[in-house]
Amino acid sequence: MHYFDTHAHIGLIYDDPIDQLLVIQEARQASVSRLVSICNSLHDFFMVYENLKSSMYVYHAVGVSPSEVQNPGRNWVQMIEHAVHLPRVIAIGEIGLDYFRRYGDKKSQIELFITQLDLATKLDLPVIIHNREAGSDILDILKVRLPPKGGVLHCYSENAAYARQAVKLNLYFSFAGNLTYRNARNLHETVPVIPRNRLLIESESPFMVPSEHRGKRNMPKYLSLTARCMAHMLKMDIEEMADQLWRNSNRFFGLPETLI
Repeated sequence: MHYFDTHAHIGLIYDDPIDQLLVIQEARQASVSRLVSICNSLHDFFMVYENLKSSMYVYHAVGVSPSEVQNPGRNWVQMIEHAVHLPRVIAIGEIGLDYFRRYGDKKSQIELFITQLDLATKLDLPVIIHNREAGSDILDILKVRLPPKGGVLHCYSENAAYARQAVKLNLYFSFAGNLTYRNARNLHETVPVIPRNRLLIESESPFMVPSEHRGKRNMPKYLSLTARCMAHMLKMDIEEMADQLWRNSNRFFGLPETLI
């Protein structure tokens, strides 16, 4: 049985490269056989990539998150175009809109988001989308600018009605440890309305720790708890659920299902 952590901020769990590699080792011991490393800034991307480049089961996304809208870096578009040619860089992300934190202004966030969507189209890569209190704008933009390779709404937080609209596009839906919270009713109502072949899971570590480990720093090794919760909601056994999620994740990122 294999799990695929589609979104983990390894660089935010630990700064030390040795500790980061230990996180990966512990994840693999917990059947997390593949993992996508996410960074909010290009500076962090290149640093974490260098630390983890020897880990063949770690893949990478590169992009500028809305938190960096006021300072994406010099020549940031060219830096992304360079980074996607590095081994195991498989997506543009995380990118999107965040109206909760009010990074910069809405206009600047939207411009940054659209530029990277268009860049993903040019580079023929899928996108990993951050959405916080910006669901309407996100959906309106994606209806026009979603790249051909599609995207994933990571750490899904909208309701079932929103999912019914979003599923009309080439979008996947990724759920994190907050799915296991008893009060996450909108998520519990949403999972059953999404086609099973569009479901993904993620740790979103070090955030969104599953309820069993509340109060701790989240780790990729806890990913199976989210999978088991989803399996219970869909009345699937865990082996069937894990297999479905594995196939979905590899299909989305364009990877072979078989591990080398």
